[in-house]
Amino acid sequence: VFRQMLFVSFSGTFGDVKGSPREVLCDGKGSQLRRATRASRVRASAESSDERDEVPCGAQPAPGPSAFHLAIPVHDMKLAREFYGGVLGLAEGRRDGDRWQDYALDGHQLVCHWVGEEYRGAEFVNPVDGDRVPVPHFGLALRSVNAFQSLAARVREHGVKFVVEPHLRFVGMPGEQYTMFFKDYSNNSLEFKVMTRPDFLFARYDISTEENTARS
Repeated sequence: VFRQMLFVSFSGTFGDVKGSPREVLCDGKGSQLRRATRASRVRASAESSDERDEVPCGAQPAPGPSAFHLAIPVHDMKLAREFYGGVLGLAEGRRDGDRWQDYALDGHQLVCHWVGEEYRGAEFVNPVDGDRVPVPHFGLALRSVNAFQSLAARVREHGVKFVVEPHLRFVGMPGEQYTMFFKDYSNNSLEFKVMTRPDFLFARYDISTEENTARS
């Protein structure tokens, strides 16, 4: 069974890019999962994988024994909420005023911490299959190409610029994947990807050797 991981196997789809973030990214029906009754959460967990694809905000813990926890610095909590709650449509969890804010990232815990107005994310890059990939970065390994395309459309609709435009890389290799990179309003870099073969997410091989083999 292909389970979630970080990059996390994204159990849902970003769906229709219209409507409020909570409508689009929580349960596809206009109600927030974090407000659902326990009975409805149990029923939701028993639905088919196709039906679960309508629950991308992941306001419940991810399946498996552990959920990943990631804390990131931001320079402005209002802007952080606009990005993670508005652009990405993630469900909010706990907060401490404007000091920190929890978000549900497909069942994993993302926390934005205010660290001062001067902060901006680091500007390092590493070449990956012809792309100048920003490092560090974080994100999700999505579950379907439709989810990837819907997210790309949503990001564009909100006027967020891509650092690396959505495209297919490592073509013909075990690691073939669609990928895109963009930044939040504190210059933190995010990558969202989807493997053309999800079972190859952790395939072990040397990219340079694979590239040489493909050229011969």
